[in-house]
Amino acid sequence: MLETLSLASHGPVIPVIVIQRLEDAVPLAEALVAGGVKVLEVTLRTPVALQAMELMAKVPGAIVGAGTLRTPQDVTNAKNAGCVFGVSPGYTDALASACKAEGLPLLPGVSTASEVMQANSAGFNFLKLFPATAVGGVNLLKALAGPFPDVAFCPTGGISLQTAPDFLKLPNVKVCGGSWLTPQDAIDAKDWARITQLAAEASALR
Repeated sequence: MLETLSLASHGPVIPVIVIQRLEDAVPLAEALVAGGVKVLEVTLRTPVALQAMELMAKVPGAIVGAGTLRTPQDVTNAKNAGCVFGVSPGYTDALASACKAEGLPLLPGVSTASEVMQANSAGFNFLKLFPATAVGGVNLLKALAGPFPDVAFCPTGGISLQTAPDFLKLPNVKVCGGSWLTPQDAIDAKDWARITQLAAEASALR
């Protein structure tokens, strides 16, 4: 089974992807992979999300995971769609149990020290800090490094190409998540070359 921390070995940024139209799924995944971004988090925020994951999982080089996992049913659906990891905005024991039962590695979301402890006690040492900028960003991550030296983070939420380096230089940040790699206007215009360029810029951050 894929360990979530290994996701960080494929590059410094994981794109947070919202697919509105199924026809965009494959060319978008191909554009990101062409730019050196292989790990793709596709959010469960639209009616076509699961079908999009299924198609994107077949794109050569793509490592597709499901974002916005909130319920055990979400976990089952993601696994059935071919996802190899899951990401959640927060943490619950029920979600963690479902992921373990399905064999789907989970990157659970946290935003406080208490939530870090809860996820930590369930065996999770690689966590998504969300919404990163809103809850304290770099300063919070620096503060969490003291009591949690064995915990690594993937900050997501409000991060841009300009601010990502500030996060990535922290010892406890292995990778960060960002929606700036897949701007809706570029997807609407089917400007896949721009997506590839954004992916290449993100890949060069570390």
